[in-house]
Amino acid sequence: MRPFPFSLLMIRPVNFGYNAETAVNNAFQDKDGDQELVKNQAIQEFDNFVNILQQHDIDVLVVEDTVEPHTPDSIFPNNWVATHDDGSISLFPMFAPNRRLERKDHVLEALSNQYKFDNIKNYSDYEQQNIFLEGTGSIILDRKKRIAYACISPRTDKKLFELFCQEYGYTPISFTANDANNQAIYHTNVMMCIGDNYCVICLDSITNDEERAIVIDTLKKSNKTIVPISFYQMNHFAGNMLQVKSREGLRYLVMSEQAYKSLNTEQVSILTAFNPIIHAPLYTIEKNGGGSARCMMAEIVLEKK
Repeated sequence: MRPFPFSLLMIRPVNFGYNAETAVNNAFQDKDGDQELVKNQAIQEFDNFVNILQQHDIDVLVVEDTVEPHTPDSIFPNNWVATHDDGSISLFPMFAPNRRLERKDHVLEALSNQYKFDNIKNYSDYEQQNIFLEGTGSIILDRKKRIAYACISPRTDKKLFELFCQEYGYTPISFTANDANNQAIYHTNVMMCIGDNYCVICLDSITNDEERAIVIDTLKKSNKTIVPISFYQMNHFAGNMLQVKSREGLRYLVMSEQAYKSLNTEQVSILTAFNPIIHAPLYTIEKNGGGSARCMMAEIVLEKK
């Protein structure tokens, strides 16, 4: 087993913008007027974010997106590709047709140039059956404990999630989660983040008492400190975090500035007792794309060449 994540894949956007195809079930999206300005601001936010990560000695593989085909959400690669500690890569079925175009050969070639992997497991054919599972947006992996969590939604099919867990050796924990307006939460990673010793989670979103109890019990048995967040904090992307590791093995919790500002003093104290926090301003990306820091980082747990 390879240690979890020691490198990050990030896609530098060229045509980032509001995506109407994903907005139908992403309540976090909101369109700004001037999309040319949005595109340029998103590039600036991306470059600044990468720079902050690299200043903390975090290894980032940046791949430039292509102008064609037009992929406005390419900045969120964790939804279509994931790497695994068995030396494989998996590709996932995407809900929005224009997001399926993000599976570009040059991204996989960039990975292949620097990392070793034995095979690619491609789940994307399930798109033809309108069955979707959007990578580590849909699936929260506790790689150390081999437990996977998923809130079921139009973008997260329960049976395919369970098949993925069977094939990769994870225990599946699925549940339903709704926002404050009782709308299904589109991705698990906006309401939940797993670190090696803690879990940040919007427990209020799990409306079924039995399912919530199972999630809490599983986390406690995994020796996770549970850090609950409110709907308000979730709406400010406080669930959309990722614990990463520097080249020297130092762990950090990465989030957006908006997410960090939504946390209270006690929550920050609990989290920083485990690892320092890194945050960056991602307001344009969050507003127009409906995703935040975690969505922008695909973990690479492959051996370097």
